[in-house]
Order: sequence, then structure tokens, then C-alpha cells
Amino acid sequence: MPTMADVARSAGVSVATVSHVLNGTRPVLPHTRQAVLDAVEELGYTTNTLARSLVTSRTRSIGLAVSAISNPYFTEILQGVEAAALEAGYSLLIADPHDEPEHERKVVQLLHERRVDGMIIAPSPEPRGLLAYLGRHSVPAVFLDRLVDAPAADGSARFDQVCADNAEPTSRLVTHLAELGHKRIGLVAGLPGLSTTTERIMGYRNGLAFAGLPYDERLLVHGASESAGAEQATADLLSLGAPPTALVTGNNAMTIGALRALRARGRSVPGDIALCCFDDFAWADLFTPRLTAIAQPSKDIGARAVRVLLERLAEPDRPARTVRLPCAFVHRTSCGCPDPSGSPSASPSDGPSESPSESPSENLSERGTPS
Repeated sequence: MPTMADVARSAGVSVATVSHVLNGTRPVLPHTRQAVLDAVEELGYTTNTLARSLVTSRTRSIGLAVSAISNPYFTEILQGVEAAALEAGYSLLIADPHDEPEHERKVVQLLHERRVDGMIIAPSPEPRGLLAYLGRHSVPAVFLDRLVDAPAADGSARFDQVCADNAEPTSRLVTHLAELGHKRIGLVAGLPGLSTTTERIMGYRNGLAFAGLPYDERLLVHGASESAGAEQATADLLSLGAPPTALVTGNNAMTIGALRALRARGRSVPGDIALCCFDDFAWADLFTPRLTAIAQPSKDIGARAVRVLLERLAEPDRPARTVRLPCAFVHRTSCGCPDPSGSPSASPSDGPSESPSESPSENLSERGTPS
């Protein structure tokens, strides 16, 4: 197996120069860098990551703990994390905490024992054990998507966090439905305890207040952030004496559950009930009617989390920060509006349409800076 010394001889440079090129520890002249890379390619040299980690105490690896990896939203976040990590020369170790606090702590411990340089975590609704472990072992970590209110002793933030805006986009969906004449607007909210659930409920109530509509606690149900829970929650809403005429769902999985409940009860969208959803996803434009949705910048969230973590590794003592990225309102037809593409709205069904078209969207926030 070729060694770094072999690469140095082939490129006509010192071993130290080869090390600087491969590890990015010092600028190297472009033609010298290229000579080293050509030698690496020609000889088939690979870096001994284990040996390097013993010297530097760094493995150039990142642990990613995210539940429901099969969810398209988190799949796109994973793509953003992976691309940004690879670009920076880091590998990725992935684990699923299943949104269970005890399993979450074990997963984080296992990643830590594998000597990852830092972690990116979408925390569970009850992250006390997680926070205790990270604090006790001083693990560099960035919380992703879901925020954690865990201030330090001086009141400052303890951890870096990256997420989308939640309240304002949800309020936008509610006010849009109110502008269309709806006065009873229901919300299928997510798992209690998650910051995303809390903030979207806040946005829902803010939207009602802005539209001059009263808040009715019977119109707010929890779908546990998954399809089956949302199906039952939507059925509960439909069984009310005065059911909602419009519905907002809190994430993509709950949108599927809500649609199943509506289909099972023969309710058409938007004829019998208008529907808007938080989370745009690949199939949203394939349903008939096409789903009006809030699109989160999923890949950007993942990529930004990596950059924030790398900044933390470079400057361990820098103040923690929270980064919120803007969402977009994607206007389609499930809300009851005419098709923005110009074609008439088709009759409701639960199957894909034959010819999906592009849909306009608008940014709801420009708050992409730390807050």
C-alpha cells in the first residue's frame, strides 16, 4: 500500500507538503497542490484516518441523530448535511433516536464513543437526558429543526440551533384561508413538547387573531406528528357538531393521514373542506387538487447546521446562536383557489394527477441571520 512518503517522492515535494495538501492545514501553491493530487491518484494512496485521529484527536466525522429518517423532510435534511460534510472533508455517522428520550441518550452516547468530532441532533420532546449527557461530556452539538430551551447559568443559549421559521408561515396559511371566507379553521398539530409543534400552534392562533376569528380549542387536535395519529385526529374534527370548513396540517406525514380520513368519510377537497399543509413534499404537486403548502428549506437547514458545527469546532468558546431560515408559501389549489397555472381545478381525489405543473411560491421571511 503506498505511503505518504511515496506520494511525496512522486510529486517531488516534502512529506509535510503532502500532509498540508491532504489535511488543508496550510495554503499550498496551486501547481504544487495539483502535483500532489495527481500523485495520490496515480498511486492510489488513501489516508489512514485512524492513525491521523490518534495524532490530532480528531476523526473528521460528524454524528447525525435524527428520528424518522424515512420522512421526506428529514431525508432532504440528511442530503444537505451529507453534501456539506463531504465538501468539508467529514464523514457522517447516522442514528435514529425514534423520538424516545432514553433511546436518544443511548444513541448519542454511542456516537460519542465512536469519537465523532461533533453532533447534529433533532431532539426529542423530552431531551433532559440528552442535554445532561452533552453538558457533562462537553460534546460540540448543533440542534436541528427543533429548538431546545436550555439556557446556561448566565441566561445565554447553551447550544447552537438551526431551524426554519414556524409561526409566521403557519399564520400565513390561516390568514389565507380566512381571506377565502372560512371562519372555522382547524389545525392538526404535531407531537406535544416539540418546539415545532408549539410554534406552529402559536402561528395558528396568531393567524386567527389577525383575521379577527375566535380561537376554539375544539378545532385544535394533535396528530402526534405522524400519519395514523393525524387520521384519527382529523376524524375527531369531522365528528364535531360544527366541523371545520378548512384545515391546516402541521407536517407532511399528518397531511397524508388527514387526506385518508377525508377520503374515508367521502369529504372532497376543496369542495367540502379546504386544506393547507405545513411541509411541501415531492407528491404535493401530484395530488388532485394540488396541495397548497409551506415549503421548508430542508437541504439548506442541513447544510447550515454543518457549517455552524464546524464554526463551533474551530471556535469552541464563541457564543451560541440560533439560526432561522425562511420558508416559502407554495400556492396551489387545495385551498380552494383557482389553479395558479391557469388550468381549472380538478375534482377531488386521492390519486396522482396525470400532468403536474410548476407552482409559484413566495418567501415568507428574510430572517436567515442568527437570532
